[in-house]
Amino acid sequence: MDKLDVLKSKIINSDKLEAFLAYLRFKNQKIVFTNGCFDIIHRGHIEYLAQAANYGDVLIIGLNTDKSVQRIKGKSRPVQDENARAITLAAMHFIHAVVLFDEDTPYNLIKKVQPDVLIKGSDYNAEDIVGYDIVKTKGGKVITIDFIDGYSTTSIINKLKK
Repeated sequence: MDKLDVLKSKIINSDKLEAFLAYLRFKNQKIVFTNGCFDIIHRGHIEYLAQAANYGDVLIIGLNTDKSVQRIKGKSRPVQDENARAITLAAMHFIHAVVLFDEDTPYNLIKKVQPDVLIKGSDYNAEDIVGYDIVKTKGGKVITIDFIDGYSTTSIINKLKK
């Protein structure tokens, strides 16, 4: 298979997600889930995602669509479209699947994935993380990871404006 096709195959829709999840469960794989906009990938994103991947066998990323990002962050965002953001994430060897979602939160996607581990940044209290109830009910873990100071898409955009 062509290398670009391999990357593209990691970007999956709802139909493919169900089959992928069935395969993972059959193989007894520990599923880790996190989500975000991931606009302008930077060191902070990479370190966060690499750390998240350490908590299980498979890392699934819920990626906000362009419309979702605009509702959350404003009309000037995202800087990169959803296809560019998805392929960039898929290029990371420790990410196994990227699934786009159009809602403002990934609650329905988390309900579908039923991850063993849910990860978010430590700017959240675990109990306030969307999907906490789903993961805890099934006996899973909700973990927060510290961000690296000075690395954010907003700070990169602000530097460019100066």
